[in-house]
Amino acid sequence: MAGWARWCYRHRLVVLVLWVGALFGLGAASSAAGTNYANVFSLPDTDSSEAYGLMTRAFPERSGDTDTVVWRVSGSGTVRDTAVRERIEPALREIAAMDGVGEVASPYGAGPASAAQISADGRIAYAQVTFTEQADAVPKELVEEVVATAQDAERSGLQVELGGQAITRTQEPPTGIAEAVGILAAAVVLFLAFGSLFSMLLPIVVAVFGVGTGMLSATLLSHVTDVPEVAPLLGSLIGLGVGIDYALFIVTRHRRAILRGQDPEDAAVLALNTSGRAVLFAGGTVCIALAGMLVMRMQFLDGVVVATTLTVVLSVLAAVTLLPALLGLLGPRVLSRRQRRRLAANGPEPAEANGAAARWSAAVQRRPRAVAAVAVVVMAALAVPVLSLRLGATDQGNHPETQTTRQAYDLLAEGFGPGFNGPLQIVAEQPDATGLVERVRDVDGVAQVVALPVPPESGLSVIQVVPTTSPQSEGTDDLIDTLREEVIPASGVEAHVGGVTAVFKDFATVTGERLPAFVATIIALGFLLLLIAFRSLVVPLTAALMNLIAAAASFGVLVAIFQWGWGAELLGIGKEGPITSFLPVIMLSLLFGLSMDYQVFLVSRMHEEWVHSRDNARAVRIGLAETSRVINCAALIMICVFGAFVLSGDMEGAMAGIGLAAAVALDAFILRTALVPAAMHLLGRSNWWLPGWLERRLPHLAVEPREEEPVAAPVVEAEEPAPYGVSVVHGFVRSEDGEPVADAVLTLISVGGRQLDRVESLADGSYILAAPRAGSYLLAVRARGYEAGARHIRTSDEPLVQDLVLGEDEVGSRPLA
Repeated sequence: MAGWARWCYRHRLVVLVLWVGALFGLGAASSAAGTNYANVFSLPDTDSSEAYGLMTRAFPERSGDTDTVVWRVSGSGTVRDTAVRERIEPALREIAAMDGVGEVASPYGAGPASAAQISADGRIAYAQVTFTEQADAVPKELVEEVVATAQDAERSGLQVELGGQAITRTQEPPTGIAEAVGILAAAVVLFLAFGSLFSMLLPIVVAVFGVGTGMLSATLLSHVTDVPEVAPLLGSLIGLGVGIDYALFIVTRHRRAILRGQDPEDAAVLALNTSGRAVLFAGGTVCIALAGMLVMRMQFLDGVVVATTLTVVLSVLAAVTLLPALLGLLGPRVLSRRQRRRLAANGPEPAEANGAAARWSAAVQRRPRAVAAVAVVVMAALAVPVLSLRLGATDQGNHPETQTTRQAYDLLAEGFGPGFNGPLQIVAEQPDATGLVERVRDVDGVAQVVALPVPPESGLSVIQVVPTTSPQSEGTDDLIDTLREEVIPASGVEAHVGGVTAVFKDFATVTGERLPAFVATIIALGFLLLLIAFRSLVVPLTAALMNLIAAAASFGVLVAIFQWGWGAELLGIGKEGPITSFLPVIMLSLLFGLSMDYQVFLVSRMHEEWVHSRDNARAVRIGLAETSRVINCAALIMICVFGAFVLSGDMEGAMAGIGLAAAVALDAFILRTALVPAAMHLLGRSNWWLPGWLERRLPHLAVEPREEEPVAAPVVEAEEPAPYGVSVVHGFVRSEDGEPVADAVLTLISVGGRQLDRVESLADGSYILAAPRAGSYLLAVRARGYEAGARHIRTSDEPLVQDLVLGEDEVGSRPLA
């Protein structure tokens, strides 16, 4: 990893050109090829899929999307009035004449089919507009022209609304607005964290390249495999989050190394060889978690796995190649001007953690039981709503009340019944199913039954059933079960219940059945990875439990907002309804991966300290103090990015954004910085227990490399060459005039940046420092009125005499040598 990082740093222009070329090349290719997204919701071996297969035999497949124009007359008039027809019919003829519109079915035509498009009270009617292309291929300008033409027919007492998939596109906010808002919010957080414009830009640029290449690649892949429309949105959501966070971890380590006295190039190599390794590990866990969705055996999710995994892989690749190249372009400017001046004036910073993070860590150590109890109560309270979780599908009835698609949906429900927006189709494998029609008509919950005309040669019967309840109602689910389990078997006819509503119900049922196996798979994978990484049984068990708690609490938040409607209209996300059936699978995959990121980052520092000191309390305290700030900053960035997807205009995107934002907030601010360290304090040394037989059989996987030979760093003048090979370092600190320097602060620092010992020189200038073992270290010294300095030393079994000479500081005007 070190050699790779140094190559990218030194050949930065080559790396930058390659990434820019890849981004623009993929952009040109995807622009020329266009998109070919496919929402394949059917499931093999389900009743609705059988019905769908038979329907393709009964009716030729239509290539165009069918949308609806709905109008209502208020007052005492009806839609049949001459004044109403004189306004509506010209608009329908104008729409029918538009290039790209195949057919318009008007309620003012002849025959019973047209008459059925007018409500029983005569106040509501609808016309069906069939385009020549599917919804995502219909030009947006054409759809906007259809909407404008239809709504121009409005007048006082005549309301005109439109519904359908193509119409929905006119209500979507501009493409990329959610991503732009998320990036802007992340930029503010990064600037406050770093205090440097260049440092703020680095994670954002890396994330944009990773997400950009990932989304463009997914667009091209949509031509060779089924990629659902929601996949690019989810890919950009997770890609921005992990891309910015991974770059943040590396940049933070790089800046810390420079502040502790290292050269920018060596600091970049150290950052990639430590945090970069953790990023590779974390990115791998996210990809494994996403691949866990394949356990569900759902074709729809396969495309989501492809798009999101590809985006994560490219985000990780950008973090370990493009980022070191950009660090090479910036050099010391990765620090703010104030930090560079302070480094020049005061020398390297001490390695010990301080500030609010250190105080919080000490508080957790003092009162672990109280902290753990409060965290458990909060998470349990948030998880209560998950007990009423109901999976299903969203439709235009969940759109905000101000949108024309929602109003058209409500008008159709008002005029033709709630079930009109989601009719069922019973497909019987015989040409005459009159007896079945009569049986269905007598079933409670059925508003209307009609046998649809089918080609005689098909040998099938198709019965359209309009429920009395809405597509998302539990009553409609019960009706489907009644038809399948009681009515159809009693009729003696081989038949299947299909339609969009039945497909979504089957999707939710299969998801619920396979979800336990999916959860067990990703929990087992996480346990195994952490077991190998930290050589402990308790740490992965704790992580698995925390993942389940975080999932329950985040789904509780989802249920409260989207299913119970608490604050849904306030957030502008529409009417409450069931949770989208595929969302738990996607959210659990992403939550697992992100939780692993934070767990690895937190526990790896604790594990490092435990290996050195064998003091669990110290290891947990220092690990939390040194990582909680970065974890919280990374979490805040993800919350901004995920939360911004409420503005995506897509209900599934809004659900995923709010759910993941809640999950990350709870995981970072409550679990990783409160409950996990509190539990580890209570468990004590048993955190790190592993049976000897298992230790001998486990492979070794190092998230962080062993400390290696240090690189060159600023040195202060020494009176004699530094001998090699001692575990104790001692000597005198003197001025250039030979006078002893008292109260000089001397710090012995490991190459990884951990403070090992710190002392102050005595009145005669003498000092003694202890190294834990023979090896390479950084010796830093600073004293009031003198220039700070540092030099690298190597210790062995003999004491090392290191006399230091300090030059007078000329009011901090000269930079550190």
